[in-house]
Amino acid sequence: MDINIDPNGIWYHGSNKIFDILEEGSTVTQWKGLAEAFSHKPSLLYYTRKGKIRHNGKKRGYLYIIDEPVIIGEDVYQHPRTSMDKNAEFLTTRPLKVKLIKNL
Repeated sequence: MDINIDPNGIWYHGSNKIFDILEEGSTVTQWKGLAEAFSHKPSLLYYTRKGKIRHNGKKRGYLYIIDEPVIIGEDVYQHPRTSMDKNAEFLTTRPLKVKLIKNL
């Protein structure tokens, strides 16, 4: 699946916890649906070539956006050990401010 990254786009993080600062080494993505799915802490997650996401997560989730400018290659970088397509998952290099946007 082709996942395009917008250098000025929105970055998402899904979690089952509430916080204001995302820790260094956390996973972020520009794919909102993927962040929403990860917020439920699944042990199994996959998606189709058309982008339909399936998972077995059952926990209550929260969707965040990164609430400050993000520079690719400086603040985030491609996850080096992902099993997903290129541009699906990135890791943070420093703590980042987040804003809770949705209870899931």
